[in-house]
Amino acid sequence: MASTSVRVAENHGAHENQGTGQLIRVILADTQAIFRAGLRKIFALEDDIRVVGQAETLPQTQSAVAKFSADILIFESALASNPVETVTELLRQAPQLKIVVVTPVSDEQLTLDLFRRGAHGILSREVEPETLVECLRKVAGGEPWLESQAIHWVMDAYRGHNLRPSGARPKVQLTPKETLIVSCVTQGMKNKEIAVRVGTTEQVVKNYLRKVYDKLGVADRLELALYCLSHHVVDGVKPPPVPSAARPTGDAVVASSARAAAGAASSSTSPTTSSQAVPESTAPEKLS
Repeated sequence: MASTSVRVAENHGAHENQGTGQLIRVILADTQAIFRAGLRKIFALEDDIRVVGQAETLPQTQSAVAKFSADILIFESALASNPVETVTELLRQAPQLKIVVVTPVSDEQLTLDLFRRGAHGILSREVEPETLVECLRKVAGGEPWLESQAIHWVMDAYRGHNLRPSGARPKVQLTPKETLIVSCVTQGMKNKEIAVRVGTTEQVVKNYLRKVYDKLGVADRLELALYCLSHHVVDGVKPPPVPSAARPTGDAVVASSARAAAGAASSSTSPTTSSQAVPESTAPEKLS
């Protein structure tokens, strides 16, 4: 394939997000022009996703990361002979960037290595359009994204102590406030809800979580939840109740109760996987 220069991708039909969320700026890095064109068409239909640049070689990808202000890099693993090391280097180059790696097929060892090195999302090339869009929104919101099989691989690796070297993490003790916040995370709560529960602000919750990540040697919420599951960090700890002042009344109670009942089935599964479940696609078309 002939090399082309790094460029700003056209975003036909896309426009500024009109109010439901922050604009997600994306760089497409893939060896196949037809795959990149397909992604641009898909994202052009979404108000909150804009392609700001694209590349078809590793040097172009590195240049694009340096040149364009982006939130997410969609990176084809085949662009590099060693995609795991490349992800590490790209994150070192742009620490604020979130990387979603597209692999030819689902591969257990590659998935574990990429996840350990900081990839924020890992998808096979056969991903459905709706799934990829949902993945980008989750990743942009600070959540990791793994396909269903990959979640089982990661959990099995943690249980078997294979994801990280044995003895890599010393035992640490969390403060009471940190323990409460972590217990909320393992229940799938977002920072806003946690802040209400513990009587503080979202920013304070973020600060506490950063300290907990450093203490436990984890990179994100999913790793934190998996670590707590494996090491029984918050066993027996119940999240704080919702303050009475924040509880809805009247008709709002009926509506919130209905929502809670609808979500009961998903919350009965492991809290580390509920937010990562791959949504069913209604579109028969594949991206490749």
